[in-house]
Amino acid sequence: MKNILVPVGTSKNVLSHLQYAVDFAQNFGAKLFIVQIYNVYTKAGTMIKVDDIIEKESLAYLNDLVSKLNTKNVDITVKVLKGKLIDTLELASKAANIDLILVEPRTNSVNEEVFLGKTSGKIIKQTQIPTLIVPEGYKFKPASNILFAVKSAIIKKENALKPLAFIKKHFKAGVHLLLVKTPYYNDGDFEIKKNLKAIVDSITETENATTFQGVLQHLHSFNPDMLCVVRRKRGFFAKKWEKNEIMKKDFSSNIPVLVLRGMK
Repeated sequence: MKNILVPVGTSKNVLSHLQYAVDFAQNFGAKLFIVQIYNVYTKAGTMIKVDDIIEKESLAYLNDLVSKLNTKNVDITVKVLKGKLIDTLELASKAANIDLILVEPRTNSVNEEVFLGKTSGKIIKQTQIPTLIVPEGYKFKPASNILFAVKSAIIKKENALKPLAFIKKHFKAGVHLLLVKTPYYNDGDFEIKKNLKAIVDSITETENATTFQGVLQHLHSFNPDMLCVVRRKRGFFAKKWEKNEIMKKDFSSNIPVLVLRGMK
């Protein structure tokens, strides 16, 4: 875990989120890239480039935020980037060799009924980089008990489990695999291969309509301090993320949620 990216919006939680990111990066000895992304605009009929003004204001905003943090000697790079959100994040992540994106649930939304706002939801749904959703106001602490919920244990993509394995090793955490048999169950979905066996400390099988319902049923019995799920076409948030925004009545979490990219 060498390079961590944090997209920044204008939420009231932004300082708390950035301090968590600093504490997380410091714990891993990682570099932190704090970015704000905007589309390119020019004001019609004038010589004024509005995007230049936005870039200067955004950079001043980010530098002001960083000045208010306890940076703990973490190597922090601040960038303001022009372009479409997902495309720009992907390019920036590739250029900086990003291992993990940290997102707050609501980067811009002020609606208290929203758990995951449109911007954060879009990042989770469309990027190919592993992501950690950090609850609002959550203070960093090492994860000691991780619940990893999947409906299929089949892993075909190389390094799909790398973020989870790294966090487990670094924190010496227990990882508890919850295998959820859904109506989409296929033969072989519960076959545990060597690379997954090497990570998990216990295995529980359950039968539910969705992986999400399986987590709700077993969450309190495991009492984890981190939840790990997989983002795939029919994964944990398949129905919930048909729209980028997720309401608290549909899903909410008071612990960090590590979202791995599709393993198949």
